Amino acid sequence: MLTGNPGCDELGAEMEITRRSVLAAPALAAAAAAQTARQGISLAAWSFSGSYFQGKWKLLDMPGILRDKLGITALEHVNQFFENPTLNYLQRLKKSFADAGVVSTILMVDNEGGTAAVDKAERVLSATMHRKWIDIAHFLGCHSVRINVYGHPEDWKNDRDLVNRAAESIHLLLDYAKGSGLNIIVENHGRASSDPDILVALVKKVNHPKFGLLCDLGNWNPGDDRYAAVRKTLPYAKGLSVKGTWGASLDPAFDAEKLVRTALEGGYVGWWGLEVTPRRPRGADRPPVEQQFADEVKTVLEAKAIVERVVMKKG
Repeated sequence: MLTGNPGCDELGAEMEITRRSVLAAPALAAAAAAQTARQGISLAAWSFSGSYFQGKWKLLDMPGILRDKLGITALEHVNQFFENPTLNYLQRLKKSFADAGVVSTILMVDNEGGTAAVDKAERVLSATMHRKWIDIAHFLGCHSVRINVYGHPEDWKNDRDLVNRAAESIHLLLDYAKGSGLNIIVENHGRASSDPDILVALVKKVNHPKFGLLCDLGNWNPGDDRYAAVRKTLPYAKGLSVKGTWGASLDPAFDAEKLVRTALEGGYVGWWGLEVTPRRPRGADRPPVEQQFADEVKTVLEAKAIVERVVMKKG
């Protein structure tokens, strides 16, 4: 004679799991909605670098381009695009952004020396030259200044002092930026700076709440697994650059949608900075400026649609 009901314990456990799932569903949905509400799309100005260097636009024109062509309300600046950063120019720039309803998020700094140079005098000079951009970023209302880790020997894997040197420079910048509210962030931007292990070691060495990474979804060293590198560095990201391929140009190793999903599943919340340029065959000439600009607009809008679908749950 059987005593009890075979499978009853299992059924009870299953019912309990289902009950918990039902009870938890509203909270999970609310959390997901809150995460989505805190997400935003920004444009990295470098996406229009081709037409900029062909003379199509100036930085004062960019707020109107974002508003009228892209429907984007936030910009990541590139210091190379500031024509004459005097106070008068910066005041005009700030007003043009305010009038268009566009905010400034990150100021990306290039060509200001080797923050990881072997020579200490070179490192100190580099840190000093970054100061003006920290002041400008603060004036414009940015949340972060992106710097590079350059100046080290090419064989960075055998450069045991690289992280210490870079950390020393970063602390000089953090000290200068103290009180501004600005973050100092490093982007994976080639060679040592695109080595995820170096980046993680650097964050841990600096050990400062206002220091972190700009996680570029595409800028990893040749042969590296982009998805694995994003997962490793994402916990330290204070900004993110969207890159990748899609459509007829899809490369499975560089899939923009998969990379965006990887970052989203990794818990990234903030500005999704579109840094995409038209893809053309290697060695192909740049087209006339109007075609270049039109191609840039089209490429950005395609990348924007991916982020809207995956992150913002639109469409």
